[in-house]
Amino acid sequence: MAHLVAGVLTDPTTRTPHRWAPTLLALTALWSVRAIAQWLQNRLSQRGATTAIAELGTQVLTSVTAASPRRQQAVRDEAAILVTRGLDGLRPYFTRFLPAVVQAALLTPAAVIVIACYDVGSALIVLIALPLIPLFMVLIGLLTAERSAAALEAMGTLQSRLLDLIAGIPTLRALGRAEGAAPRIAELSAVQRRSMMSTLRITFLSAFVLELLATLGVALVAVNVGLRLVTGNVTLAAALTALLLAPEVFWPLRRVGTEFHAAQDGKVAFGRAYRLIESVGTPRSGGRHPDDTVIELQDVSVHARDGAAPDGLTLRAETGSVTVLAGPNGVGKSTALQVILGLTEADAGRVRIGGIDIAEVDLERWWTRVGWLPQRPVLIPGTIRANLELFGPLPDVESACHAAGFDEVLAGLPDGLDTELGRDGAGLSLGQRQRLALARTLGRPCPVLLLDEPTSHLDAAMEDIVLQSIRSRSRDGATVLVVGHRETVLAIGDQVVHMGGLHARS
Repeated sequence: MAHLVAGVLTDPTTRTPHRWAPTLLALTALWSVRAIAQWLQNRLSQRGATTAIAELGTQVLTSVTAASPRRQQAVRDEAAILVTRGLDGLRPYFTRFLPAVVQAALLTPAAVIVIACYDVGSALIVLIALPLIPLFMVLIGLLTAERSAAALEAMGTLQSRLLDLIAGIPTLRALGRAEGAAPRIAELSAVQRRSMMSTLRITFLSAFVLELLATLGVALVAVNVGLRLVTGNVTLAAALTALLLAPEVFWPLRRVGTEFHAAQDGKVAFGRAYRLIESVGTPRSGGRHPDDTVIELQDVSVHARDGAAPDGLTLRAETGSVTVLAGPNGVGKSTALQVILGLTEADAGRVRIGGIDIAEVDLERWWTRVGWLPQRPVLIPGTIRANLELFGPLPDVESACHAAGFDEVLAGLPDGLDTELGRDGAGLSLGQRQRLALARTLGRPCPVLLLDEPTSHLDAAMEDIVLQSIRSRSRDGATVLVVGHRETVLAIGDQVVHMGGLHARS
């Protein structure tokens, strides 16, 4: 382009269309290639960014969900922020920052070399002004990195508080205090807005500094070649070449500095994601498979905020027997079941399944052999059939519902198994939800049953049906551990384990 313009201005013979048409066609072809390359780069970088973010998010979710409940509680909020918002900051890093770095590494040296081939003086000016941009980029980057880490930390804290506040709104409404939550939500929103504006101020100021340095560098080249043109020390073609290429020297570095701020949040989230994965640990795979279902706990203790729960628990649950865990609330009965499942690690003592230490057991295969009923069974929005088969198809749905007394509930529903339930089983009473969860657990042909308060929310008649079904499973060879405190539950136990001692009952 420089030679074309110089020729048109200085040589009248080049002003005919047939002389400059080939040059314009060549320029058009080059611009077309550049546009297509940029389009391909944007497309590939977007696809790569989506894949990388999805893979990293999957690793975070896999690691967190495989951790113990106590560890999940500690990292839940941080993992939620990373997966829902934090890792999305990696998209500018992959789509804009990394391409800018590659272009700066290739285009800036190439432009300087070409300028030097035509005008050494302009190349020297560019080389003197060029280091100022990386210098200020480093200084600004140090400030931005600290700010991005602080912003992500503040966002996590604010989101956790907001989620806790929103989760408590139904309780506040029941107490007639829902209006009091609005000012608090507005206050949290204002704090987050101020944090975001503070980050934007740093971004705009740093962009201004980099633009100013680049503009001054181009201006120095323009003044230099202009003065030398007047004195005749440089040709017009060389001067135009230096002037046209000078912005191409500063532009890639300026773009790196601009995109650095957009990518910094993603880099911080990237580092936190890997630290979270390392702190949680990778999910355990493999391990041994126990041949029988004898469960042994020896002096097992799990540290809690108010002490140890359980504290020095010892028991042996034999195949074909019912073991009842009894004791006051907070003594660690539910935690003991989680230790047996491998969801919570014991801080002291040993846990054996079929003579194999729980640390050596293949947990995924072990879970397929266990029917677990927690205190708060999970019910998902969907049909009753979908909830019954949440953990896999049941061999005999009718028998499972009969064993839990849920067949009476189905008989009163117009759509039966196709009845739609809302969140957490909305549409059924607490007792009906309990019976649905019991049917799901008792309907699975598992050799081990871990039942946490299975008869809560049930009347005496339903309780008798469920306890008979539990007792029947033990007679069929299942190892059954039941958490309970009612006399009717204690009565079905072959042994009743209190958190302070063992009392066998035949």
